[in-house]
Amino acid sequence: MTDPQSRSRILVDADACPVKDEVVRVAERHGVGVVLVSNSWHRGDHYLVEKLVVPEGPDAADDAIAERAGAGDVVVTADIPLAARCLAKGARVIDPRGREFAEANIGMQVAMRDLMKTLRETGEVTGGPAGFTRQDRSRFLSGLETLVQAVKRAGR
Repeated sequence: MTDPQSRSRILVDADACPVKDEVVRVAERHGVGVVLVSNSWHRGDHYLVEKLVVPEGPDAADDAIAERAGAGDVVVTADIPLAARCLAKGARVIDPRGREFAEANIGMQVAMRDLMKTLRETGEVTGGPAGFTRQDRSRFLSGLETLVQAVKRAGR
């Protein structure tokens, strides 16, 4: 039987991810592999990082991540439907602002996302999320560190 800890990795929805460097820092600290999944090539090489470039197309990167995610993995994404798919497979999920997605609240988050999409389409709400801040980056580092430690503890 394979040791769950040796299989653990961090899967990153990488195309618009502002915290790829932070992911690599945490992965280095814990010796955990990273899979950057994207529609385009990203610069930079690291011995812990595998780059998976998927074809252009709606949800191609999401499908690749959801297919690979499982118990013992941590997924980094801001995509709520992808987060729900990964949670259903037993992965832990965090967004780039450091907020962890959880089974207990993912249904509400999906519903809120759909409501906001409708409000934007009707013109009742304009604009998007606030800009990414240093505090967001700090929250992400702390949250990812916590998740990786929890996954490692669960694997023992």
